[in-house]
Amino acid sequence: MSKQKIVETSVDAGEKRKIILLFSGLMVTMLLASLNQTVLSSALPTMVGELNGVEHMAWAITAFILASTIMMPVYGKLGDLLGRKPMLLFAISIFLVGSVIGALAPDMGTLIVARVIQGLGGGGLMILSQATIADVVPARERGKYMGIMGGVFAFSSVAGPLIGGGLTEGPGWRWTFWMNVPLALLAIVATVFLLHIPKVVHATRPKIDYLGMMLIAVATTALVLVGTWGGSQYSWNSPEIIGLAIIAVVTGVLFVFVESRATEPVMPLMLFKNRNFNLTTLAGLLTGIAMFGAIGYMPTYMQMATGYSATQAGLLMIPMMACMLVTSVIIGRRVSNTGRYKVAPIVGSAILGVALALLATIHADSPIYLICVYLGIMGIGLGASMQILTLVAQNSFPLKFVGTATAGQNYFRQVGATLGSAVVGAMFASRLKSLIADKLPTGGGAGDGNSFTPHIVNSLPEPFKSLIIESYNEALIPMFMWMVPLAVLAAIVLCFVKEVPLATKINREAPVALAPEMAEFEADVIENDLQDSKSLHDAGTQDELETAASHSRQ
Repeated sequence: MSKQKIVETSVDAGEKRKIILLFSGLMVTMLLASLNQTVLSSALPTMVGELNGVEHMAWAITAFILASTIMMPVYGKLGDLLGRKPMLLFAISIFLVGSVIGALAPDMGTLIVARVIQGLGGGGLMILSQATIADVVPARERGKYMGIMGGVFAFSSVAGPLIGGGLTEGPGWRWTFWMNVPLALLAIVATVFLLHIPKVVHATRPKIDYLGMMLIAVATTALVLVGTWGGSQYSWNSPEIIGLAIIAVVTGVLFVFVESRATEPVMPLMLFKNRNFNLTTLAGLLTGIAMFGAIGYMPTYMQMATGYSATQAGLLMIPMMACMLVTSVIIGRRVSNTGRYKVAPIVGSAILGVALALLATIHADSPIYLICVYLGIMGIGLGASMQILTLVAQNSFPLKFVGTATAGQNYFRQVGATLGSAVVGAMFASRLKSLIADKLPTGGGAGDGNSFTPHIVNSLPEPFKSLIIESYNEALIPMFMWMVPLAVLAAIVLCFVKEVPLATKINREAPVALAPEMAEFEADVIENDLQDSKSLHDAGTQDELETAASHSRQ
């Protein structure tokens, strides 16, 4: 009996080849989304200059992030309801349309619209790629694939600015959009011919939660704008920021009310009844705040403090991304081989806290290699935790809810990343302005603190140059220590995760009601326990346990 089960959960060589080919296509899809979060950073100055839209520069980045964040839970739910394949094709097609519009944009307004359209597709590319793996690979084998997916984000963080800079200096910034066309077409072909999963069949037409989607879109937009505009474009106590905060709270409360009564809620409240989902989502949000709050401004600091160019500053982030990529792959394979996953994200969060504390000790005259070592340690911490958190969330629910659970966790992580980057940026700018005003003598000839660039700072005579560099150091570096408690709290939270056995097979059944669905999931967990314990029981005991699992399913 147990031998039959082992054969049942194995994957033959032909299936493995199909999965590898499919995974390669999904990697291209994820690369599309992750690259477009960073590729414009180097091209932005040239782009906004040619389109006469410097005052709207931030929206070229914010528009994509905001639209993709809003769409994450929408794609997650629609993928569960309508099937991953049609939604993935739709997302890629929308992203492709946005890329073409961006490449042909005659002005800044059109470019921002293009970035919104790209984001409407990009949110689906990230979520559906991760959820699609759950459709074809059991949770026990999924760790190594999730680890490689984590490496894609690490690669994009460095490759994006370098590719953007190279294209801008070469054929022109419009090719940062044109390059998406062949990649999108390749992703479409891979999805059409390599993604083969049973179609989702419903006895009745599924009811789509349009009101819930609208409310979460409004709440997310208001929340992200509070973080983006607060302390920079508007003061924190301005009517605009207070009004947006009120809108975020009111629509958030209405969203919870609507979701509690919707037939097919876009973000089912039952997700938050699962301890592992709550704990990993909170840990992901805390990690997102710490990660993006820290690394978002390191390239700027390195340019100002060391005199490196933008491209060189980007290259100095390679140690972090390389360590993150390697660690993510190694941890993913270890989870697949052992089935144990609880320790890795706890240790990873602790290492992240250590890295932040080490970064808080650097000074303007610290050796550059030391900064790279500390960033590498941060990469190890992030690589050990981020993708495993998604795997744990996926393993906490039946396959019917995998897309929704994946989207929910990524949504909160993305919101945390946006808020972390925005709040740290606002505090950094405020502290920097105050420090420069205190340190620079009026009329000293150093110019306006708002107009400093790396070139201007390096051309200043002493002692003005040293004063500016010290101001940057004092404005940013101490804030790393302020983020250490976030990493420590994430590690503590993850200690309470219950290590549920990773599923060794894919259950495609879709029961009608929620309660039987969760009961069936629990029965599957019992079956996993049976497989893990088969060497400890004789045949008679094994049959009794399997009978118990069958009764639990009923």
